[in-house]
Amino acid sequence: MSLVVENLNAYYGASHVLHGVSLKVSDGEVVSLLGRNGAGKTTTVLAIMGCLTPKPGRILFDGAEIGGLAPYRISRLGLGFVPQERGIFKSLTVEENLTVAARRGKDARWTLRDIYRMFPRLKERRTFLGTKLSGGEQQMLSIARALLLNPRFLILDEPSEGLAPLIVQEIVEIIRSVGQTGVSVLIIEQNLRTALAVADRHYILNKGQVVFEGSSDVLRADETLLREHLAL
Repeated sequence: MSLVVENLNAYYGASHVLHGVSLKVSDGEVVSLLGRNGAGKTTTVLAIMGCLTPKPGRILFDGAEIGGLAPYRISRLGLGFVPQERGIFKSLTVEENLTVAARRGKDARWTLRDIYRMFPRLKERRTFLGTKLSGGEQQMLSIARALLLNPRFLILDEPSEGLAPLIVQEIVEIIRSVGQTGVSVLIIEQNLRTALAVADRHYILNKGQVVFEGSSDVLRADETLLREHLAL
């Protein structure tokens, strides 16, 4: 389902962090939000997920205003979120992490069987505690747990951060597979290579403002833009 952010402004106390951010993710589209540390990427996500109230600005999901709704209400509308810190329950097993909050129903797209088919490593480690997983496995578990909420739209915050290149490639393939199921995806990234590998379109944030919106081909060709805003 489509997500539209219009003129989003956000504050931490008296500090004005986002300055009129606008972006759109259409049905079935994979879009990246790029930028350096402190550019406002995570703040944008927190506002979308209801942790910050737009002041001013509008956030529309499938045409309905969701700005300022409680996070649990936004989640129930079909927005799934994979946080940067992953949020794994370390005292639970892999399978307990997956099933503790799974959203079931006759129309559920994702089941535990589907998850184990997409993430065979999680099936192998289903009895392991969260503390026994590698960083890459924890990231897979976080994505898998979000999918079991059966979202229509998935937001991933820095999914490749701190992972080895081979593991990043696995995560890229997983995100591609999720996008191919028709779930819309917004991926927050610093890693340009990861973003280009998975996304159809890209936005770049700098100092809380959108400084670029366009396709992968246009982004690759603009060396000045990449150097100025992504430190490449």
